[in-house]
This record gives sequence, structure tokens and C-alpha cells, in this order.
Amino acid sequence: MPDPIQNKRLISPSPHAHSGDSVRRIMLSVLLALAPAAMFACWHFGWNAARLMIVCAASCVLFEYACRAAMRRDPSITDFSAVVTGVLLAMNLPPDLPSWMAIVGAFFAIVIAKQVFGGIGYNLFNPALIGRVVLLISFPMQMTSWSQWHIPHPLAGADAVTSATPLGLLKTSVASGHGIPFLFNAATAWQFFLGFKNGCIGEVSGLALLIGGLYLLWRRAIYWQTPVCYLATVALMAAALQIADPVHQLGPLFHLLTGGVLLGAIFMATDMVTSPVTKTGMAIFGIGCGVLTMVIRLWGGYPEGTSFAILLMNAVVPLINRFTRPRVFGHVRRPKKS
Repeated sequence: MPDPIQNKRLISPSPHAHSGDSVRRIMLSVLLALAPAAMFACWHFGWNAARLMIVCAASCVLFEYACRAAMRRDPSITDFSAVVTGVLLAMNLPPDLPSWMAIVGAFFAIVIAKQVFGGIGYNLFNPALIGRVVLLISFPMQMTSWSQWHIPHPLAGADAVTSATPLGLLKTSVASGHGIPFLFNAATAWQFFLGFKNGCIGEVSGLALLIGGLYLLWRRAIYWQTPVCYLATVALMAAALQIADPVHQLGPLFHLLTGGVLLGAIFMATDMVTSPVTKTGMAIFGIGCGVLTMVIRLWGGYPEGTSFAILLMNAVVPLINRFTRPRVFGHVRRPKKS
């Protein structure tokens, strides 16, 4: 007679298939993908970049440990999600920002944006971007102060010293009724792609960010729909606006290689917790982020719109998930009430 215990079936909630990845392993993959941009930042900005990454990562871990202890919950610092939040926050900060301001940003990122909602998997908004936006609103001068940098100047025929980002220069010049304030050609685009420009410490090198993004795609830690649709939307809008107004607008390469678009599209908009779960939803999310980024850049009050765009789209993720939910086979669709 067969053993009745052996014939029993285990009943458990879905999902019933597991990819083998854990939160810890995924977070380590993200940290490894961020390594090229982090190393370039340390070489480009020196000690300040390393200082900000260490301060933000350590602060996020300490705040998470303290919150979990205060709420009498199991500590979650071993999954490295707090470290990832800290590194991403640092990469969205200017190199000369004081350490105590970075700690304030880490507090809002972990305590307010993450643990108040219940910890990882429950937060509605990207924690690192919440920390950055709080700092940008609270300390606008320090968050928009940049080291001196050299960019090609169309009139002087040589490098001109500037203490602003390319986006900031363009925004200021156009707002004052002037044209494009610097030369942007193939040589300048290559310079920007490699990372020789002003900006937040993690956003300057497009090459380093793309290397990290390709690694995440290879590891299947992210899907291509969100970053590709995000970047394609920015490029299409920039191309259309340049055709309509070539005197005041620069083309797709400029908008893709300046600001935090690449960092946001690859590492922020693809956050598993705060982005849609369906492939169609990911595409819609990416398109929405691209549109909002360009709207804020061109007509908003800030030169850069990536952080605000992603956070605004985070707010509508539940609606996107609802309207892109796949049809469940075997169920009869209920008729609409008249």
C-alpha cells in the first residue's frame, strides 16, 4: 500500500516557480553594475566622490538598522538594499555637497521614503530620488553648485571656464533670450559621452553607465522596455524640437548625454518595487518618464527633470499595472453595469 504521506501535495501561494535570484543577489548585481560609474567618479572628482558614496551608504545602513530595531522587525541590512540606495543617492549629488546634507538626504531616503511604508517591496517612490529631491528643494544653492569645468566656446574658438552644467548653461541662455551658449559638435558629444563635463558624480560618464546597464540586461536584473522607451522618447522629442527651433534647441545627443537621463533610465526607472510589473506597463512608464523629463527641462523651473519625472510616474504605477494587467484565461469577463 502506498504511503499516504508521500501522496500529499504541497499547497502554497504563487509564485510557484523561482528564478533562483534573491534580493541580496540582485542588489549585489546592481552594485557591480554601478562600479564603472563609481570608479570614474572617483577618478574624475577625486576624494569628494568617494566621500559622498561612503557617507551615503553608511548613513542609509545605519538608518535602516535603527528603523528596523525601533519597529521590532528583523534587520534587513544584509540584503544590501540600503547600500544600493546610498550609492544611488550619492551618484545624484554634486561633488562638493557637505557630508551633513548627504546624511539628511539618506534619512529621508530610508526612514521616510522606505521604512515608513514597511520596508523594501512596499515603498511607492524611489527612495534615492526622494532623498535627492528633498535636498534640492531644501538646499537649492548647494545642490546646484558645481566645480569649474572647461567646455568649447563657439566665439572664442577655445575652451571657456564655466561653473555650471551644460543643461544649466543652455537653460539660462535661452531664458534670457540668447541662443545656444556653446559649441556642441561630434567632438563635444564624444567628450560628454566619456564623462568630461560638470554634473552629479554618477551621471557624467555615459560610457560607464551603459556598461553597467548592459551588465544588468545580461543578468536579467532589468528589462529593456523601460530604459529603451525612456531614452527613445527623449531623443524623439529633442529631435522634433530642434527641427522646430534650431536656434534655441539642441538635438538628441545633447539631451541623452547631459544630466541624469542615462543614470535615471538605467538604474532609477527600472527599480523593481516602484516600476510596473508588465512589459507593456514598463514601456508606458518609460515613455511617460521621457515626456515629463523633456517638459521639465524645456519649460519647467529646473534645468534637469529626470528625478521629478520618475517620481511622478512612480505615483501612477498602480494605475499602469491595473490597466495593463493580462487577461486571466478561464474567467468570464463581467458585463459592465449600465
